[in-house]
Parts: sequence; structure tokens; C-alpha cells
Amino acid sequence: MKVLNGKVALAALLVASAAGAQESKTQQPAQQARKAAVEDAVKLPKATVLELKNGAKLLLVEKHEVPLVAFSAKVRGGALGDPEGKEGVAALTAELLQKGAGKRDAQQFAEAVDSVGGALSVSPGREALDVYGQFMARDTSLMVELLSDMLMRPRFDAAELDKTRERMVAEIAAEKDGDLRGVIGTYFQAFHFGAHPYGRPMGGSEASLPTLQREDVLAYAKANLGGDRLILSVVGDFDAKKLAKQLEAALGGWSRASTPAPVAPPTQPTKGRRVLLVDKPDATQTYFWAGNTGISRTDPARVDVSLANTVLGGRFTSLLNTALRVKSGLTYGAGSLVLANTQPGPFAISSYTKTESTGQALDMALEVLARYRQQGMDDTTLASAKEYVLGQFPPTLETGQQLAAKLSELAFYGLPASDVDDFASKVSGADKARIQAAIQRVMPAQEDLTLVLIGKASDIRDVARKYGAVTEMSITDPHFAPPAAKKP
Repeated sequence: MKVLNGKVALAALLVASAAGAQESKTQQPAQQARKAAVEDAVKLPKATVLELKNGAKLLLVEKHEVPLVAFSAKVRGGALGDPEGKEGVAALTAELLQKGAGKRDAQQFAEAVDSVGGALSVSPGREALDVYGQFMARDTSLMVELLSDMLMRPRFDAAELDKTRERMVAEIAAEKDGDLRGVIGTYFQAFHFGAHPYGRPMGGSEASLPTLQREDVLAYAKANLGGDRLILSVVGDFDAKKLAKQLEAALGGWSRASTPAPVAPPTQPTKGRRVLLVDKPDATQTYFWAGNTGISRTDPARVDVSLANTVLGGRFTSLLNTALRVKSGLTYGAGSLVLANTQPGPFAISSYTKTESTGQALDMALEVLARYRQQGMDDTTLASAKEYVLGQFPPTLETGQQLAAKLSELAFYGLPASDVDDFASKVSGADKARIQAAIQRVMPAQEDLTLVLIGKASDIRDVARKYGAVTEMSITDPHFAPPAAKKP
């Protein structure tokens, strides 16, 4: 250890003191901003909560500033309810729920929504079907009628099924032939999670979709659509007591699903390295994901993980984007993501680059990850991340639609209102040591990585072999996983 003499030590102390005072002054505005953010933190409005006799859960929030009523519904099941070999039936069912119900065919149903300037849609999720809608307050009765018809009396018209199924297959083919960022996540999850339900393609595959028939949709609906699966949140310009009666009259008679809601089994991080190379012979770029199993939506360290991910790859000024795009020009974008479900989903870093710079870009991305795991973030970076996250959060809960979606999300995962109400204080109170522990736990070490590369195999095969044992498949394969990653 180097020892300083008295004069040098005194000079160093004076410099350090001056620097510390200056740093303290520069940090004051940020600290004041965080304090103000905590004081003005977003709070969830108090909801009227009801449970119908069939098990449906209703959350109602009056919000009279504008004459709109928005809702968000979750129907438990989603792609978890897809039978083996019938991947995509939940997604097909979700599409068909919008293609005619009750007394209205597909055209009439769409016209009923459009004629009043409303919006109504269904999207398939990993663990639930999500239904969203927004109507003028004067059209609340129509909204309730259309929603109940959609959920309880869908037509599942055979002609609409054929058209929708063909379109879904064509969309997958188009994604494989276009911007591969739309499909690489599906390849990654299929390869990483294998036979686990999280490995199934939510939207189906070119192998499974063509086999789906009306009988499959009817069977899925019987098993997975029912009042006991429903969480419905409504926010807007209405009287809660009156709307509760309307909804009970409309949805109270919906029978329960014929089977218990599917539950995802636990997931675990994998050990060792595995590489999947998806050959696209005409590719001029390589797309890649590298990661492992991350966290669940209810993980106690989810705020720390959010801050950690923001710094690594969750914003334009992130470490990954700065290294790969801003400084080196190897890509137009690089980042990282955390997909949290009831069980831990994937954590991954991702980017794309010219074929000839595949190795350079992937090496750089992995170096950034390794250095971040080792060093974490400094005080200035942590302060910046807190400001960013605190600034980004309020706009996600501005509208009635956003509030309804958050209420349904919290109810689905069994989370309290404090998940929102205490978010700002948890962000402001996060410290480096706790975040570093989250980084070490969630972001994988170099020796424990699943890597997926999509590109011209003849040019990048040797590069791929640098990162581990390579499994190869063609992008023309109708499946999203090689045979070894699928169940026998």
C-alpha cells in the first residue's frame, strides 16, 4: 500500500473535500427530484371488488374526468391450455372470439363496435387471454352486451376459422422472411425451456396451426373459458353499483370452465452453454439472443432487477446499446429484457449485426454482460437509472385503459396495490449492494448461457462453435425448436 506524506495527504484531503462538496451540490437536484417523485408517487385508485357466484372477479373504479369507460379482462389459461401438438389453439380461439358472437356475425360484431367509436380486442398470452375495450360512457350497456356475447356466446364460425388460421400461418412465414426480431424470442424460449410449457410458441407454428380444426377450438373453449377464470377490471365514467348489477346480470350465468386452470410448473436456470444456430441462407445479418432463466412477476427483488436491467439494456443510453451501437456502430440497436410470468421467464441480451461482424458483436455483448456482473454500477449510474425509471412509470398509468390493465394484472398475480403505490419509494430506496445481488442472481454467468443465432449458417457456423455445442436447424423447419428440444 502506498503511504502519502503529511503535506501530500493534506492536499489530497482538501481536493477530495472540494470534489465531494461539488459532487454533493450536483447530486442535490437529483435527490430533490427523487424526493418529489416519492411524494407525488402514483397511487392506484380504490376499487370496488366483487366476486360473482360463478367465481368471476370484478374490480370497478369510478373516474369521471372524461365520458369514457375502459375495461381489461384476463381469462386464466392462455397458451398454457394448448394441448400437446395443438400449439396455437389459444391464439386461434382469441382471434375467433372477435369474429362473431351472439346474434351478430363477424361483420355485424365489428360494425357494432365501430359504429359507436368503440374498441374491443383479444390477445393471447402465455398464461391468460387478455381482452381490452373502451367505449363512450353512454354506450356502456352495449359494451357489456358485446363483452358477454364474446365470452359466453362466441360463434367460432368455420369459414372465419379457416381464414384466420391461414392468415396466422402466413404471418409466421412473413416474419421468418422479414425482420427476424419478431421470431427470435420464440426460438429462444423453445430451445431454452424445451418441453416446459414456456417453450411452446404462443402463436402456434407452421407445423401445428394447419392441423387445428373447429373441434379443437370448441374443446379449448370448453376447458378454458368460464366464469371462474375471469378477472374483469372496469375504469371510467359510471356508477359502480349500477354497473355491478349490469355485469352480474350479463356474466353471472357464465358456467365454470370444465377443467381446473392450468398452472405452469417451476422453471430453473440451466447450467452450461448451449447454442442453437437457425440457418437462413439468404440472410445478410445475424440476429442473436443470449441468456437464461430470470425472475417471476412476484419476485421480491423485481424493482432491483428493473433498475439493473435499465442500466444494462433497458434504455437508449444503456451499456449494451452504447457499446454496440453508439461507440462501435455494429448494430442499430442492442438491449436486454426480462419476461416475468407466474414462474421465472427468460432474461436475455439481444442484438443484430452484419453477417461478417457476428463474432465481434456477440463477443462485445457478452463482455459487457460479464463486466456488469462483476462491477455493477456506480453511484452516478444508479442515480440516473432511478430518475429514468421514476420518470417512465407515471405515463404507464395515465388512462382508464392503463389503470384497468394494471388492476387485472395485480389480481392475476395476487399482488397488492402496494406494488404500484410503493413503487417510487422502492426505486428511490434501492441501494447498490442489493442491486448487485440481484445482478449476480438473475443475469447469467458466461459459463451458463443459452444462445440462439439466426443467420447464414455457412458463414457463421465456425463463429457459433466458439460459444458452445451447436445444434442446428433450418428456418424452413415448421417447428421453432430442434427435435431434441421437443417432447418425443
